Amino acid sequence: MELDNLSSNWKKLQATLRDDTSRPPKRKASEDALQPQRNGVKRVKTTPKALSKGFNETEAVRDKHTATFSSTLKQPAPSASLALWAEDNDIAAKDLAAAYGNSSGKISLPELRKADKINEGLSATPHAGKYIAIDCEMVGVGPYDQPALARVSAVNYHGHQLYDSFVQTKEPVTNYRTFVSGITPQSLQGARTFEMVQAEIARLLGGKILIGHAIKNDTDALLLGHPKRDIRDTSKHPVYRKIAGGRTPSLKRLAKQVLGVDIQGGEHSSVEDARAAMLLFRREKAGFEQEHQKRWGVTKTKQGSTGADKQRAKAKLRKKKAKK
Repeated sequence: MELDNLSSNWKKLQATLRDDTSRPPKRKASEDALQPQRNGVKRVKTTPKALSKGFNETEAVRDKHTATFSSTLKQPAPSASLALWAEDNDIAAKDLAAAYGNSSGKISLPELRKADKINEGLSATPHAGKYIAIDCEMVGVGPYDQPALARVSAVNYHGHQLYDSFVQTKEPVTNYRTFVSGITPQSLQGARTFEMVQAEIARLLGGKILIGHAIKNDTDALLLGHPKRDIRDTSKHPVYRKIAGGRTPSLKRLAKQVLGVDIQGGEHSSVEDARAAMLLFRREKAGFEQEHQKRWGVTKTKQGSTGADKQRAKAKLRKKKAKK
């Protein structure tokens, strides 16, 4: 190629480039267009308008796993305290929890029980009634981390606190188990003696139906005996054992699956655990009594007789008359 022709072509190209500068510049591609989709999900802008539009458009979208996007939002589960109040007032506990959240202590509701008083001892106002649920918390003592009673709580049929006390241990504590028990060294500074707590609980339970979960652990810790026919143990109820495949179900599992209640999320509260046990008993009260009658028969009245007793007495009387 000749140099003259090359120079001529170069001049034409420069002229063309100069003409192009008069045209408006091309718009820069938006960041959304340049940003590739990630796993099929588009980038969402964080402006209120964009968020509102995006959620409105996707509100009705269904996928194969969930009915709607909104259904994937986890509803708050009520506490045992809130669930008991709801049940007593014929309100769905899940509705109450959705409205107020998990903490009943911050809710101002009519007839809601007074705030729990930790380490109060015997509560003066609530009526004990026929049914009492108890729960205990343990710490470890001695070189082998032996369990020892450190707190005991009791509630009545409606979940009102009847008793709550920390308990002095007989041996030095080697493991407070705070992450589970909620017990700290400060907790036991104002604790009552074991003998005092044992005597007060014994008086409270006298003549009552005792409710609890694996209740033998609690009565053993308190060194208390209670008539077996007056015990309703939620860990042994056949309906609840089916949930665990015939094994002993945990209180936490039953509370969640049967009641929709969250307990023991971190440190345990013996008051809340006692309420959960009472709720489980109330939910299956008829079933508990049926199982009780199968094992123990019909409970006698204060007069010492039942309908069956009267029938037998009448039959004996007829036999005597027939012999005469």
